[in-house]
Amino acid sequence: MSLGPAMDMLFRNMAVLIEHPLLAAVPGAVFVALFAASRKLLVLTAAAAWLAYLPYEYAMKLRLLCSGDCNIRLDLGVLYPVLVIVSVVGLAVSARALARP
Repeated sequence: MSLGPAMDMLFRNMAVLIEHPLLAAVPGAVFVALFAASRKLLVLTAAAAWLAYLPYEYAMKLRLLCSGDCNIRLDLGVLYPVLVIVSVVGLAVSARALARP
């Protein structure tokens, strides 16, 4: 069952994080820097979401948080959209805050 082309593309692009969880540190660091510049709580929330996802995904990769078949990742059906939404909101809030004189 397909969720639509947009969701399929989202899951395909973010699936690199399953194999390389350390890449989640990149958006986490970007949002930390944006928070330092904007001082907006929603930007800090985006940073926290990405930095919390990183050890979670490592624990899944190491099979510490799953029993049995770790290849069926229903959790990603919730996590990926949440990360995207919080990131878009964080970017919008920081852009607005940084655009003000």
